[in-house]
Amino acid sequence: MEKPAETAAKAGLSDYLAAERTFLAWIRTGLALMGFGFVVARFGLFLQQLQALRDVVPQHRYGLSLWFGTALLAAGVILIVAAGFHHFKLVRELDSGELPRSHPAVPALILALFLALVGLAMSIYLVSTRI
Repeated sequence: MEKPAETAAKAGLSDYLAAERTFLAWIRTGLALMGFGFVVARFGLFLQQLQALRDVVPQHRYGLSLWFGTALLAAGVILIVAAGFHHFKLVRELDSGELPRSHPAVPALILALFLALVGLAMSIYLVSTRI
């Protein structure tokens, strides 16, 4: 007896909703990165204001916080764009009846390492600019 031809599994509503939840989680993460980047970028201005209140001539320029903040903002934007492309591709796969292929974890690992490096650099920067 021959095996019946395998038919493409139709995606159910729960599959689409799971994809939507994952997409929204990545969007929230990107927005959080962008918000945190904005706060970090403005942190140098805050440090300058603290020194001005103490009537101390600022000894350091706090321009590195601008670069750290901009890097976090850019990471947030890249993350949101990548999440959009990934979600679009996943929904197309679900619509066509294909089983979604697993995706490499390398982009998530790169993001985690990047954030760890930025956090480490910010820690070193804060220690070196003691108020």
